[in-house]
Amino acid sequence: MNNYQEHICDVLIIGSGAAGLSLALRLASTQKIIVLCKGPQNEGATYYAQGGIAAVFDANDSIKSHIEDTQIAGDGICDKNIVEFIAKNAKKCVQWLIDGGVTFDREENNNSNTPKYHLTREGGHSHRRILHAADATGMVVQTALQENVRKHSSITILERHNALDLITRKKIGTLGTNRVLGVYVWNHEREVVETVRAKFVVLASGGASKVYQYTSNPDVSSGDGIAMAWRAGCRVANLEFNQFHPTCLFHPAAHNFLLTEALRGEGAYLRRPDGSRFMSDFDERGELAPRDIVARAIDYEMKRLGADCMYIDISHKDPEFITKHFFTIHEKLITFGFDLTQTTIPIVPAAHYTCGGVMVDRNGQTDLHGLYAIGEVSYTGLHGANRMASNSLLECVVYAWTAAMHIAEHASAAKMPPSLPHWNDNLVCCSDEEVVIQHNWHELRLFMWDYVGIVRSTKRLERALRRIDLLKEEINEYYSNFRVSNNLLELRNLLQVAELMVRCAMSRKESRGLHYTIDYPNKLKNSGPTILVPDSPCN
Repeated sequence: MNNYQEHICDVLIIGSGAAGLSLALRLASTQKIIVLCKGPQNEGATYYAQGGIAAVFDANDSIKSHIEDTQIAGDGICDKNIVEFIAKNAKKCVQWLIDGGVTFDREENNNSNTPKYHLTREGGHSHRRILHAADATGMVVQTALQENVRKHSSITILERHNALDLITRKKIGTLGTNRVLGVYVWNHEREVVETVRAKFVVLASGGASKVYQYTSNPDVSSGDGIAMAWRAGCRVANLEFNQFHPTCLFHPAAHNFLLTEALRGEGAYLRRPDGSRFMSDFDERGELAPRDIVARAIDYEMKRLGADCMYIDISHKDPEFITKHFFTIHEKLITFGFDLTQTTIPIVPAAHYTCGGVMVDRNGQTDLHGLYAIGEVSYTGLHGANRMASNSLLECVVYAWTAAMHIAEHASAAKMPPSLPHWNDNLVCCSDEEVVIQHNWHELRLFMWDYVGIVRSTKRLERALRRIDLLKEEINEYYSNFRVSNNLLELRNLLQVAELMVRCAMSRKESRGLHYTIDYPNKLKNSGPTILVPDSPCN
């Protein structure tokens, strides 16, 4: 135990995407901060976001319209107060990004001294309100935030460190109101478990789309924050609503390559293999219908025709326009033998966004004192039954702002926790059966895709839950007897989140938004969020 390491900070942030780094920057002048990254600093969902960020910058648009569009996309169960709060604070939080060096595309030939941004439109939006940086908005946002973080000596970035579990007073048996004290952390390079103690812990760890066989997300999206918060006694909500992005490239060599919704916003058509369009058969908004409708339409047509994929086509637009606005996508597709300006592109839906998560209030506070959750890991009430395009980055920066204000307000009264118990792995050994983890991982992701995918049934959900129970039993035994590893930690968390997703789905006796079940095809008149409470709540 001589090489045991304990890190100390005021605020520990788990996750280095838009939510986590925005929060760190807002607190950097007054707090000592540690940011944990599972991999390299930019290896998160933010970096790969293509479309943009929604905010009202156009005089012809309105906050009222943004609110209405969000609620319509959320299919009736958004928290109206939260939608209003985020929409009203959207412009100033996006302006904070701009002031920090994020360069969104501007209109050409603008003679005004006031910048006029090029706004695009995406599914569910009634106006052009998407600020973007070509088709690589996430990369531009992530890069600017990272450059600003490097200017602050008060922010320490720990790459290749997995948060393993939250440490709470209840967990270690100390007296007083239960609160978070820190986190056990797996250091990849040293292959040891370390501790971080902090006055405040913020989960900004992203979603859980890696639970599915086909996903647009990077490998780090394994639901770690949701699982850790649940184990610590926090409530979760709306995890039945998993958004499947309608248009991911269908190609054996293309690993989770997304074709942004902005393509359809700029006039791309969806076509069957015979070239005919089909979205008007499903929704009067056609290709600009919300993602849940478009994904189900593609899934339906694929199954009806026995087709491996559908197609997206923007080749009727001017080639110069396409290559300018979709430069990254165009260049990437060329490497796979497709020319976006000349031909249709094969696409399939893939798991993309976790609309539910850890329940928080308007300040990003969870049920556990000292613990916050912001970004995709959280359930704020913004997305309801279906996230509207480009509201996700917006939620990240607005909740980074409001959580930072709340932490700063309470920082002077918060006390640093005492030294924490060391992680004890004296009774475990190294595994020589890593194949067990790999096998269980592949099995989980396959049956979640088959049974808890775009279309569900009660029997499918029951089958999934039985398999999850068996796999959890195996992995819990494995976890108790062998030293931790990255794959083991992620599989443990994915199994926990998969169980919560299925339990939420089984609780909802209707079809709404992203949750469609053949046993309950209609909507209930009165509906709301699905809330799960752990057996051992925080308080």
